Amino acid sequence: MDGITFEQWNENILKKPHFNEIIPLQNYKREKSSNVLVTAPAITFLQSLPLNSFNKPQATIGVLIDEDKMANLTQHIVDQYGGWTLVRDAQGEVIFSRGIEQAEAQRLAQRHGNDLNEVQPTADGRLLISIQSDQNGWSYMAGIPEEALMTNAARIKEVTLAFTLAALTIGLTVGLVLAYRNSAPVYKLLSAFREHISEPSDKRRNEYDFLASHIHHLIANNHSLENALNEQIPLLRDGFIKRLLTGEFYTTRELEAISSQTLISMHSSQGFTGLLKVNGYASLDSEEMIQELGVAKLMIRQTMTEWNADMLITDWGTDQIAFICPVTDMPLDPAIHHCEFELGRLREVIYQDYRISTTIGTGAAYEVWNDVGRSFDEAKQAMDYAIHMGGDQLVKFKDTLKENEMYYYPIESEQRLLNTIKAGEVEEALRILEQLFARNFEERELSYEMVQQFIMELKGTYLKLDESKLKHDHSFTEEYKHGVADIQVTDSIAALRGKFRRLTEEMCHQVLQKRSSTHADTVQDMERYIEKHYSDANLTICRISEHMGKSEKFISQLFKEHTGDHLSDYVERVRINAASGLLLESAQTIDEIAFATGYNSAHSFRRAFKRVRGISPSVFRKMDKQSG
Repeated sequence: MDGITFEQWNENILKKPHFNEIIPLQNYKREKSSNVLVTAPAITFLQSLPLNSFNKPQATIGVLIDEDKMANLTQHIVDQYGGWTLVRDAQGEVIFSRGIEQAEAQRLAQRHGNDLNEVQPTADGRLLISIQSDQNGWSYMAGIPEEALMTNAARIKEVTLAFTLAALTIGLTVGLVLAYRNSAPVYKLLSAFREHISEPSDKRRNEYDFLASHIHHLIANNHSLENALNEQIPLLRDGFIKRLLTGEFYTTRELEAISSQTLISMHSSQGFTGLLKVNGYASLDSEEMIQELGVAKLMIRQTMTEWNADMLITDWGTDQIAFICPVTDMPLDPAIHHCEFELGRLREVIYQDYRISTTIGTGAAYEVWNDVGRSFDEAKQAMDYAIHMGGDQLVKFKDTLKENEMYYYPIESEQRLLNTIKAGEVEEALRILEQLFARNFEERELSYEMVQQFIMELKGTYLKLDESKLKHDHSFTEEYKHGVADIQVTDSIAALRGKFRRLTEEMCHQVLQKRSSTHADTVQDMERYIEKHYSDANLTICRISEHMGKSEKFISQLFKEHTGDHLSDYVERVRINAASGLLLESAQTIDEIAFATGYNSAHSFRRAFKRVRGISPSVFRKMDKQSG
């Protein structure tokens, strides 16, 4: 090393302990070739061995770090930006510098020795950047012209501005396209409004005011319609109760649907029915008598409602009131007995409070809502018996059986049996059949002639089911006729019951099979229509129902029953299948495929595709290309 003797080197370098010690930049002699020495500046790193030798080291490792190698690490600042760099040690001595005179470097190192870890401008139009190392205390300083930095900043600014303008242009274009597409239904709605509403051209308002005013009218009209419907609820309830009493409901689904519209609760499916007659008004020959009867019936209905709020009440004829009394207590027979006892007391209360004489006839209990008609038929028979016997009293249907030797087969029961079989409701039809056999062979002791007449009438009922309008298969028709003819009056009661049950089950099965075939054809027609028009964005369940000529609820429920899928899910699956084919076989863009398969936007198409396939359309197309 320059400026140091061998003795000094031996004493200070070799024998003295060193621990991660650094000698600042200093010239040393390096042998370039044989006996040719050159002077080169370098930093020396010293470490004594062994590492824990603090007083008497056995050896010292010296590592020389050439100035040129260190300077090359920051040379790009000089070459690229036209700046300068320098490194100073912890004592403020310059270790090396590039792009600056040595004297100037020393001055800057001394002047800015404390302004570390910051950026500040200098008088010559440069930015002075300095940072200090936490490892060795060295300071690294660089001076870069502001113009060099601003060149890149200006370029970034230009690129950012260009990208922002391009994004705004594309965004506005896409927004206009989507606005046009999404406003198309609104303009169709406007056209529909204008077709039905004549408005002078000179007074035509803008679209917003036009829609706002007419939508306001629609809402107002809807409220008026809703109020009108609410006013009709009492009439609907009265009509529902009358249909229930006459046994016009043959399926539970129809019964529940209409009861929900009339706000009548069907929580209890058992109870009994009855007729109440207001005595003394057989001949209404004056307006005063009619008004008096109306007031009497109103007070009786109010009294009955106060006694049992769940009771369903309706006028029946001129001077009679029909009622249905649901029973929630179990068991059924004691509950019916208690209600009949309370009805007797209620009849006495009506007479004591209003001096109105009444007669009540009740039918046997029903256990399902479809059996209310049978119970009411029995109530009418009980009322006829009470009128025949005379006096104001409460007569139960079972009290009339002792005096009745005629077979039981009212026209209402025959009509219900026919309608339930035609509807394919096998359980309900078998229940009505069992009731007829119980009424005639368990609760009555019919003569042989009455049994003959009952069986012949029942056979006639089953022959009505073989009418040509039902269009049964020829083989089934012949077999069915043979089955009816095989029923003989001389058969035992058990044999007769079994034969009629078998005929009922066979006819219901045939009806259901034929209906299933018809419904299957309807479902196939819907599927063909969907596959043909899936590309139409306006293809909705409403459009499909209009094409099929049936209600939306009917076709949705029918499709679900036959295929297990919701109709809307099937439409989406058909569209996605078509889109999948286009993605694999065509070069169309995803937006073009979305519009070609009936989607209003590419966004909704992507969501639907991922919902069905589990991946996005672009990934689906890439996977096919990679597998190919």
